[in-house]
This record gives sequence, structure tokens and C-alpha cells, in this order.
Amino acid sequence: MRQSSFFTKTLKTISSEEQSKNAQLLLRGGFIYKNSAGVYSYLPLGWRVIQNISQIIREEMNAIGGIEMLMPALVEKRYLDITQRSAVDIGFSVAGHDSGRAPYILGWTHEEVITEIATRYIQSWRDLPVAAYQIQTKFRNEPRAKNGLLRGREFIMKDLYSFHQSKEDLLVYYETVRRAYEAVFARVGLKAYYTVATGGDFTMSTTNEFQVLADAGEDTIYYKEGSSIAFNQEVVEESGEYDVSDFQKGSAIEVGNIFPLGTKYSDAFDLRWQDENGKKQKVYMGSYGIGVSRVMAALVEVSSDERGIIWNPAVAPFLVHIIPISDDSAVIREAEKVYEALKGEGYAVLLDDRNARPGEKFADSDLIGIPFRITVSQKTMEQNGYGLKLRDKDEEQIYSLPDLKQHIALQR
Repeated sequence: MRQSSFFTKTLKTISSEEQSKNAQLLLRGGFIYKNSAGVYSYLPLGWRVIQNISQIIREEMNAIGGIEMLMPALVEKRYLDITQRSAVDIGFSVAGHDSGRAPYILGWTHEEVITEIATRYIQSWRDLPVAAYQIQTKFRNEPRAKNGLLRGREFIMKDLYSFHQSKEDLLVYYETVRRAYEAVFARVGLKAYYTVATGGDFTMSTTNEFQVLADAGEDTIYYKEGSSIAFNQEVVEESGEYDVSDFQKGSAIEVGNIFPLGTKYSDAFDLRWQDENGKKQKVYMGSYGIGVSRVMAALVEVSSDERGIIWNPAVAPFLVHIIPISDDSAVIREAEKVYEALKGEGYAVLLDDRNARPGEKFADSDLIGIPFRITVSQKTMEQNGYGLKLRDKDEEQIYSLPDLKQHIALQR
């Protein structure tokens, strides 16, 4: 793609109200636009990152038997009345034109909706287990929308729901999802701690979160290097059961969670399955979430420097950024040559074809954070190659086109 085709641009300054690192860099880099407090548009660069994160999640969910679907964002209040959650104040209420119509809310979660759907299709032992997920915009009436994409009123989330014949089968799948989540976070470039957290009225026991250490985090966890588990401060204080004397304490961002729901939702909707003897049995459920837009924000919080963002190659908006630093026709032709060659290899490539000074191009490249920067100039052409610099390194090396392709393939 050519950079001149973007209608968005980088910004030198933004509002002083934006204190979080992710808000500052994503706004300045032209990844997002702030429409109102906690509400953002995803601009072309930002949407590419969201799509890359979503695709990794999708691949891991599909690998454990998840089937993708999409449920409505507009949810009738009656769903929440059934589970006695309609009084929760984090939902946005939506009034219809006809005062006689049932009120709606903008969905922040979909346990009720998926459970009602399941009552139509889960009838017998042959229909279980089953797992379905969606990647969708969610809404929460946050009284203090802040920290950029970390605490928004509108956000993107993946939610998976599973249905099982027994508690034992649920717990087996619960561990399967845990491993899939660990794979997701490793692939996007986050070190996430599997964390014990408090349960709620609609869970069987304690729940689990995936927490990323970051100064901007609103949670506090106890963690230890080499340990397979961490503890949310809330569960430590509430239960008094966990010895964390040799654990470190730190701020963290919750990027995912998994809940063993048990039968509370299925009971509320009278969801049952019939065994081989014709007897009705309870359905056990699990709920599993990943904050897609929050993952994007967390990556910026933990992977950036004074110049800008440092994207992991797996989620970067582009893998390669080509910068010709002269308007000489020979340099432009050479930049076009390497651009077409790398596109032909299947790489996502951005060509900076703008009429801008080299310093401006380099500054924008660092801010945007694309993993590989290729420089084309009279100097590199005299050496029969191209300048290659990794975003997280300082030095630039000259490579021929075949060596350039090989180096990118090995480093990506």
C-alpha cells in the first residue's frame, strides 16, 4: 500500500488530557480517532492491527472447536430480567419510538442471548459439547472512561461460550481454553500471567484472568517468575487462603478472562439435554473473553520507546516500511522495485511515496512502529543493496534483494 493513499496523518501534538501511553501513541500515530470519552474510531492503520489480532484469536478458537457466529448488539432487557441482571448499571439503555415496546440495552456480554439460542438447538446428548464465539463491539456505561483503549465505553471483544454434559467435561474444556489463550497472547507478543480472581454470582467458583504487567494497569496482582499462576489482590484479600509472601506485587492490565459458569444460566433459561435413557439433565456452561481492542492498547503500553510504538510482526499494520529518501527518479524506481518484490513474497508492505523530508519520513516510521524499515537512497544503490533496520534496533545493515528477503523471512 502507498502511504499517500491514507487520508489520515500522524500528529505532532494531541490534547494534554490524554495521559496514557496507548492513547498518546495511537492518536499521534493515526491509528485511532477519539470521537468522545471512551469512544474511538479505528483508522486504517488501527483497523489493520485489530484485524491481525482478531485473526490470531480466530485461528486459536477454531483449533479448539469454536464455531464463529455473530449475535445482536441490541439486546432486549427481558434477557437480563431472566437472570436478574437488568439492574446492573453498566448497561446503556436504548428506548424505542413506540413507548409500548420492550426496552433494550446495548450488550456488554451475551451469556443470556447465547443460552436462549441454545435452548432451540441443544436437545440431546448428541448435541454436546459445543462451543461458539463472536468478535463484536461491546458497550459499557463506564462512569470514568479513561486510559485510552484500556477503559472504554465502546470496545471490541471476543466472547466464547461452551456447553457441556457435565461439570467434569466443562473443566476439561476450561483447561483447553486456557492453553489456547496462552497461545494467543504468546503469538501477539504479550507475557500474560494466568491469574486466580474472585468469582461472581453466576460462576461455580473462583475465576481466572490473564494479566499483563504494566504501569497503566488498574489491577494489582501477585506474581512470581517461573510460577504457573498469579493471584489478583482482590482474591487474596477476600479469601485469606493464598500465601503470597514470596510473590512480587505489580500493576497489571486484564486482557482476558475465563469463567466456569456451571448451570446458573442454563437453569435460568431451562436449558436441558436428554440422555440415552430419556432423562433430562443439566447443561454446564463456560464463558471466555478476550478484549481485542484492550490487547492492542496493552501492546502499546509494554512495547514502545521515546520515538513511538514497536509492534510485534504478527500484529503490525504492515511488516515492511519502504522509505526512499530522495526524489531522484532512479531512487524512486528502485524503491518501486523492492516494493513489488516484497509484495510478491506475500508481505504486507507500506511504501512512503509522500513528498516529505527524510527526517519527517523516519520520524513517522518510528512512531508508526512497523517492524522492518527499508531505506533506498543513492548511497544504498552505490552498494548494490538496501538499508534494513529493525524497529527495535539502532543499526542499519545493507542487503542485496535476495539477502533482504531471506533476512526478513528469518526475523519475522
